Amino acid sequence: MRLIHFFLLSALPPLTAAAAGTPKLGQPLHDKQCVACHAQKFGGDGSKMYTRADHRIHTLQALRQRVAACSAQTNAGWFPEDEENVAAWLNQQYYKFK
Repeated sequence: MRLIHFFLLSALPPLTAAAAGTPKLGQPLHDKQCVACHAQKFGGDGSKMYTRADHRIHTLQALRQRVAACSAQTNAGWFPEDEENVAAWLNQQYYKFK
């Protein structure tokens, strides 16, 4: 029975929030889907979306929710793991949530 519990628990994703996605897989998705919209709204490369003083994202959970909402709004066609990868890349590059 303990062996079954071990295998079931080892199949779960890591509990650390920052490890949920793979940043290197998220960057190309972000660059393809997000940059043009953000550049249109903020000019340049669009990174002001993340670096502005009044940014609205203050937690990793809020970042994940925002990525999912943007994915839906733009009809990106991303799977949940794609959204996690993009959130992981944004977190690594800009937000640095633990």
